[in-house]
Amino acid sequence: MPMTWSLAMIVKNEEAVLGRCLESVAGVFDEIIIVDTGSADQTVEIAKRFTDKVFYFEWVEDFAAARNEAFSKATGDYIMWLDADDIVEPAEREKMLQLKESQDGEVDMYYMKYNLLKDENGVVIWSTLRERLIRREAGLYWIEPIHEVIEAQGETETVNIAITHGEKERTHSDRNLRIHELQAKNGTQTQRGRFYYASELKTHFRFKESIQQYEAFLENGGTWREDNIQACIDLAYLHKMLGEKEKSVKYLLQTMLYDPPRAKACCLIGDYFYEKDDDVNCVYWYDMALHPNTHRKDGFFEPDYCDFYPHLQLCLVFDRLELHEGAYRHFLAAKALKPTHPSVVFNEAYFLENYPEVVEKFQ
Repeated sequence: MPMTWSLAMIVKNEEAVLGRCLESVAGVFDEIIIVDTGSADQTVEIAKRFTDKVFYFEWVEDFAAARNEAFSKATGDYIMWLDADDIVEPAEREKMLQLKESQDGEVDMYYMKYNLLKDENGVVIWSTLRERLIRREAGLYWIEPIHEVIEAQGETETVNIAITHGEKERTHSDRNLRIHELQAKNGTQTQRGRFYYASELKTHFRFKESIQQYEAFLENGGTWREDNIQACIDLAYLHKMLGEKEKSVKYLLQTMLYDPPRAKACCLIGDYFYEKDDDVNCVYWYDMALHPNTHRKDGFFEPDYCDFYPHLQLCLVFDRLELHEGAYRHFLAAKALKPTHPSVVFNEAYFLENYPEVVEKFQ
């Protein structure tokens, strides 16, 4: 007998996107739970078009508390969460139905890809993995009042299903920063909370404070390997913004204390040497970024750093070295990935104008 699925969502003022989200999962769930945390628009009315299980929860500056409330209302064998601005594309919806049909109830938590950003051609350029479908009887629950998470326990499985974070009009909000600062003030901040506090400070251009929080995070042992690596990459960015390029590259190299080199770190180290006109070292690091061993996808993943960007940069370096055939090879590799990208269009015109004999040789 197939497993039953519940969808449990928390919402507030999502009239612009909630209907789109729920329409995208039509026929997948046996019940839909909507917990509203104080909408002042038509969110509740829209929710009631899809389910009669709409509840109210007073907002207490705690996303985990709100999500746990939504999960507590669910009765299905498995519970999935979505945000109101998420979309399940048709092909992914079919995969969900296939998974539901094939489940044996032994897996406690399923991870799915979360597509966070696409380029103008609809190609995913930033993604991560998230816990997405939870076995209700496993008794797992959300923690952390901001950037909430369910910690992996029991049997887990990563499935080839993607959720897309959709576009919507956004207004700048200090809500996340306010929650982080409340945690810091009352002494309830965890290591994971410190990591996201540092990230929020960076977003608010409070760079020196962000550096202090990231450094304290790493000095206290960090947390998950991927967060440690991201903290180093963010510290590199922050020091570069402050004009401290030597400190910046040291943090990029520090990423390798936690795991083998990652493509993004390799590219950024390549950029450092490119700016110093150190062609030998920048070629080494851009080449390293192209190696499959640097393409880990456990944390936030930006695929352009695995192929398009290093090919684009190697084209520039080889051209600077007057190795024009090598430059053109990397141009062609970049063009194959993104033929209409402005840099590709510019480079194509450049080669045609300046090195037509090289272009002809490759035709």
